[in-house]
Amino acid sequence: MLILAHRGYHASVPENTLEAFAQTLDLGADGIETDIRLSADGLPILFHDRSTSDGRSVAGLSRAQLSERVGYAVPTLEEALEEFDDVTWDLEIKTVAAAAPVLSILSRRPSVERLLVTSFWHPVLERFARELGVDCGLVIAHRPLDQNLPLSLPLGQDNFKTLVWDFETLDPLLIQRLAAADVRHYVYGVQTLAEHKALAAYGVDGVITDHPEFLIQRQGEG
Repeated sequence: MLILAHRGYHASVPENTLEAFAQTLDLGADGIETDIRLSADGLPILFHDRSTSDGRSVAGLSRAQLSERVGYAVPTLEEALEEFDDVTWDLEIKTVAAAAPVLSILSRRPSVERLLVTSFWHPVLERFARELGVDCGLVIAHRPLDQNLPLSLPLGQDNFKTLVWDFETLDPLLIQRLAAADVRHYVYGVQTLAEHKALAAYGVDGVITDHPEFLIQRQGEG
């Protein structure tokens, strides 16, 4: 099971920063999950929230203005990929506006082998799968009424091979029901040590967590 630090390891530094990404690697996690939005000056920036604490829209601020408001340097996608090139990345696209610039950046990379592009906006992933051949993950925040519903999505086709589940909507039974579909499962939203221990028995492929140390410590004990 891959351990991805949610927005980088940010126990003592701001999330989605180069410092958080460096601490992820120092901790020994397998990779990094980050969030991509588009700034007012057209840069794919790594920032989760759609507004600042004082109510300004992130999309309405330049990267420099946003950095000034939050009190730290907000990195761009290009900076992070250049600084941490040999890393497994989960790149979550937060807005439709960010999709085309991100596609342009990734198209210039020699390889997309260690990249997973994810989004709640499932339609924006179609071009990534078709034009880049990169693995795409459909982020899901609900428990389907029909448990076979995920199989009706374009899974297994055009590099749609990953589902990214909210921990509260998932259980081992659902994973087992989808096991024959050649689908990879990642989970986010896991919080407590007990939840991390439970998730380790689910048979998922990866976890996106604010507490990678819980699982890294367990692996060390094993």
